[in-house]
Amino acid sequence: MQLNEIQFSDATPIDGYGHGFFRVGGRVVEGAVICTQNAVRSWGGYDDPQPLIDLAGEVDVVFVGTGKDISHIPSTLRQTLEAAGVGVESMNSPSACRTYNITLSEGRRVAAALLPVE
Repeated sequence: MQLNEIQFSDATPIDGYGHGFFRVGGRVVEGAVICTQNAVRSWGGYDDPQPLIDLAGEVDVVFVGTGKDISHIPSTLRQTLEAAGVGVESMNSPSACRTYNITLSEGRRVAAALLPVE
């Protein structure tokens, strides 16, 4: 099997994560975060939908990382984002980080909203 290194032309990948933090483009951010192609910012979690709604038109899908374990996101959050035209895929945060990096490297319009692994 041939392995290829992922290249990020003008994008900032998620470098790593740990107990309560994410490292994005070499910058450590404590707590929940939203990552887009060129930005990373803190996020208030499920009760803070506005930053995700604001991504409508910029991204096609948001990968929502639910922390260490996979769980459903609140149905009201899913409905709100889908009504705004933002697709939602939920998975545990480690999987969301990997999926985000891969689709980002393909040049796709994606974001990740991640709850920390505790």
